[in-house]
Amino acid sequence: MKQSWWKALSGFVLAAMLSVPAWAANTALPGTLNYVEGQANVGEQSLNAKQIGSVELQTGQKLYTQTGKAEVLLTPGVFLRLGDNGAAQLVSGNLTNTEARLDKGQAMVEVSEIHKDNLLRISSAGATTQLLKTGLYGFDADSGAVRVFKGEALVQAGDQQVKVKGGHEVDRNTSGQLNSRKFDKKSYEQSDLYRFSNLRSEYLAQANVDAARTYYAGGPGWYGPGWYWDPMFTSYTWIPGNGVLYSPFGWGFYSPGFVSYAPIFYGGRYYSNRWGRSQYYGRNGFGHRPVTAGRPTGPAIARPANGFRTGAAARPVGARGGGFQGGSGGFRGSPRPR
Repeated sequence: MKQSWWKALSGFVLAAMLSVPAWAANTALPGTLNYVEGQANVGEQSLNAKQIGSVELQTGQKLYTQTGKAEVLLTPGVFLRLGDNGAAQLVSGNLTNTEARLDKGQAMVEVSEIHKDNLLRISSAGATTQLLKTGLYGFDADSGAVRVFKGEALVQAGDQQVKVKGGHEVDRNTSGQLNSRKFDKKSYEQSDLYRFSNLRSEYLAQANVDAARTYYAGGPGWYGPGWYWDPMFTSYTWIPGNGVLYSPFGWGFYSPGFVSYAPIFYGGRYYSNRWGRSQYYGRNGFGHRPVTAGRPTGPAIARPANGFRTGAAARPVGARGGGFQGGSGGFRGSPRPR
């Protein structure tokens, strides 16, 4: 009887292991290449689409673009996007101390989730910027400007520091002093890098829905919030631990327990995916911020003070929260096969 019980238990464990996706063995770390187009390289190595998810910037290693763009993962929910003719490198890849440096050109950083223990910094043109809240941040190494489209940042250069809120930018005047002033966000929304970042955020939100459905209600391979590889979109996407969080562009990222509330994208339109409804969510042109796309039609969604939403309903079965779980600093998930 005892032996039969152990056989049954062993069979159950084996079946559970075999049901985990084959691409659930490794993990994404800060510095992982998540997208590339055009001409780009790491050191002397040219990059192409086949290397997405497998190339990881090492500390001090430089990523260059010519006529091209690249997207690099930092902490879960944070994406660094490098524009044309740019150069960036990873200074520190620790989960609690993550820093990248922009040496040339322009970059945008999308922060859809950040925790109090995340020290997230971008250095450029002799200044170091700590990203304090979820939001969207722009950096220009050539002019030294730091722009906060949404969120809040602390910019420090030498013995000077200034806190910058949404809709403000920082640059240095002729005397070298840091100044914070308002800027016209709309004038940048049609820029190539901004439109690229918006489109990438939309693609990643769609990949999130595709991946989160795989782990609906705590399905096999779900280890909590973090980076998860989605073969259909050929990139890592970010899955939050609970509820729904929104990118600074307005795209929704769903946890597995809430993904049934995600709309369906079909024929350039978003439709409800709950209770058989066919509500039309509107057509979103390239580079235009969605108004309702990605927002659930199910339980009430609370809006915190920073404008980024989380589910107000009780945590559903299988939606695990509470930080980054598992090994390698909590970057467990379903990564790209090696």
